[in-house]
Order: sequence, then C-alpha cells, then structure tokens
Amino acid sequence: MVRPLPFDPIEEAGRQWDQRWSGSAAMQAATSIMRAQQIVLARVDDALKPWSLTFARYEVLVLLTFSREGTLPLGKMGDRLMLHQASVTNLVDRLEQQGYLRRVAHPTDRRTTLAALTAEGRAIIDEATAAVVKASIGVAELNNRDQQDLHRILKKLRSGANDFSN
Repeated sequence: MVRPLPFDPIEEAGRQWDQRWSGSAAMQAATSIMRAQQIVLARVDDALKPWSLTFARYEVLVLLTFSREGTLPLGKMGDRLMLHQASVTNLVDRLEQQGYLRRVAHPTDRRTTLAALTAEGRAIIDEATAAVVKASIGVAELNNRDQQDLHRILKKLRSGANDFSN
C-alpha cells in the first residue's frame, strides 16, 4: 500500500509550473482527471475481481443488458462504448472465454456478428453491479451533488471533443 504524501503533488506541480510557464490551472485539471481516472478504475476493478472482470469487460455486459434482446452488433458496441473495433474484439474474446457471452450470426445480415449474453452472463450482472454500487462506483468521497456537478463539467469537455452531438 502506498502511504499518502504529506503534500498534494499536483498542487506542487502547479506551483513549479507557474514559475516556468502559463496554464497551470489547465495542467492541474488535466492531471487531476487522469489521476482520478486511475483511482476510480482501480476501485471498480477491485469490486469486480470475484467475477474476474475488468471495468471494460463489465461495461460490455452492462451494455448488452441494456439492449432489448441481450444482443448487439460488435460495431454498434464499439460506437456506444467509444472504443476501437480491435478493443471490442479483444473484450468480446475474453468474455466469450469466460462464458459470459457468445458470438452469434445476425439473423438478417450475414456481414454482421452479434455479441449475445449467455445465461451465465445474465446471472452474474446483478451481483457484479451490486458490488460496483457498494463501492460507490469508485467515487465515494463525492456526495450526489458533487457527482452531478462533476458529470456536468466533464460533459462540456466530452462535447467539445465531439463525443456526441447535442
């Protein structure tokens, strides 16, 4: 376990940055986002260990759970998860090896492959989600209002990067 530092290294980096360049607030914001992402991901991955899942694989299962039939084309999954197709293929490969989903042919489009939840995948998603929720999805230190504010602020960044159209 890493012991906490006696100071905030991002604050110190900002102080040092200001002595050399401009834009320390942006540097601190970006660095804080990246560090927070590491923290949240580690917490969620830890909650998912009993099912040998990572957050990325869990996201695939949740996405399929949200679909009407528990199936989606791999290409559509990449779009919705904002992942390159090679990453989707890798995630689907791993989940298929674990028995949580399987690939099936699209019933009307021979060029399309679907990912389909298996009974085992359906059986574990509620338990895995309960564990993720119990871990406050990695953001326990933030109250509901803070969580909403953070989402609102980061949505501006995502919108500016054309993640979605308003």
